[in-house]
Amino acid sequence: MASSSTAWATNISSIASRIYFLLIILQIPLFRVPCRSGMCTTPLEVTSSQLIASEVFPAVVVKALFYPGACANQLVKNMTIPRWDDLLNIYNISSVKDASPVIDLQRLEVLAGSYFSVAGALVGLLRPGRMSMFGTLLVIWGLVKEGILGKPINTDPARAVYVYPTMLIALVCAFSCIKYDVKKIVRSNTNRPIAKPLESSSKSKLT
Repeated sequence: MASSSTAWATNISSIASRIYFLLIILQIPLFRVPCRSGMCTTPLEVTSSQLIASEVFPAVVVKALFYPGACANQLVKNMTIPRWDDLLNIYNISSVKDASPVIDLQRLEVLAGSYFSVAGALVGLLRPGRMSMFGTLLVIWGLVKEGILGKPINTDPARAVYVYPTMLIALVCAFSCIKYDVKKIVRSNTNRPIAKPLESSSKSKLT
């Protein structure tokens, strides 16, 4: 029974991690928030705009991350495949170096959560873990803080934050990526030592 439960938990986490990866890499809109490139709707857009602005990774790495989602979006819209050289212009990322970094600093939770979400989606293909869950929760907290608490203050309705229903799917997948090892739990319970009475207490009862 323990082996079947372990296999069930492993299958659930593997399927959830693959769905979460597709949500991230295909750039399914999860939210809408102001960023350096304008309005970002996916964790990959937030992460990539920051990577290009800080020049942490070369542009070819960012293009490689963008290309699957860009192809999927263009095929759905007009049945065309975008050119490799036009990727940064399509997402308005080529000019993010000139944008003010204050936009990202005001939304550190969304920025950090996007980093964790993208990294968790990539790592989750090899080994599902908690990184996707932490990233998704950070993004949600950043959006809730701005949408409900009004921090930072936004007076432009066109740049107001918005959460798409697909965020719920990402949240469920992120929690399902955590693999609970039922076999270890059963072993720890069976191998737990039974408390024995002290010798002094047993001798006192006999006397």
